[in-house]
Amino acid sequence: MTIWESLAVLVAGIGAGTINTIVGSGTLITFPVLLATGLPPVTATVSNALGLIPGSVSGAIGYREELKGQRSLVLRLGVAAAIGGLAGAVLLLVLPETAFETVVPVLVALALVLVVLQPRLSTAVQRRRTRAGAVTKTDGGPVLFGGLLLASVYGGYFTAAQGIIYLSLMGMLLDDTLQRLNAVKNVLAAIVNSIAALFFLFVADFDWTAVLLIAAGSAAGGQIGAKIGRRLPPTALRVFVVVVGVCAILQLLR
Repeated sequence: MTIWESLAVLVAGIGAGTINTIVGSGTLITFPVLLATGLPPVTATVSNALGLIPGSVSGAIGYREELKGQRSLVLRLGVAAAIGGLAGAVLLLVLPETAFETVVPVLVALALVLVVLQPRLSTAVQRRRTRAGAVTKTDGGPVLFGGLLLASVYGGYFTAAQGIIYLSLMGMLLDDTLQRLNAVKNVLAAIVNSIAALFFLFVADFDWTAVLLIAAGSAAGGQIGAKIGRRLPPTALRVFVVVVGVCAILQLLR
């Protein structure tokens, strides 16, 4: 890897760490850059997953204030993230490289629709529960657990736009602010990346130079993203999610 390629990977890591902390889809920045350096797709995917761990952890730390009072929720959903992340990592080495190409843009598009409609849908669901006298589940129930499990399978496989899917599911099924949900999203992403990376360390090829460069960049980007993301009002954050999601879909369809 040349000095210019190394610099490009480092800058891509900063960008990915920043955008992952705010919403997700940072892989769409780092993955093409890794491919441009000559890494094979699977090696690039594994190296990317390993390198983004510090960024996910950094972003979660940056959102530590929003995580207060959410320990039980994070622990419960963290189980789904861990199981799904491991399953996705296994699938990466078993399935063809193009296995998710068709379904991913559809999933992201659906997630964006849910993000846009989430305030109205949440209000409608709450009204219906009130009329029916039902008790609102503070942890999202089995539907959220199952949805995040499946989303984490995809996250362990590729990770692009996984944060958008997380936010859409939690926004629909949890009665909380978007910033607090974003904090939980960052922890879940860190769990998925870590579990997948531990698996890859023993069974897959990766490039240590790429891993270290992305790790350094994403760790710095995680702090930048936390500072920016925590200052965004709910509407602005929602708009940012949609813009990033649309760009992700266009990139995935190329």
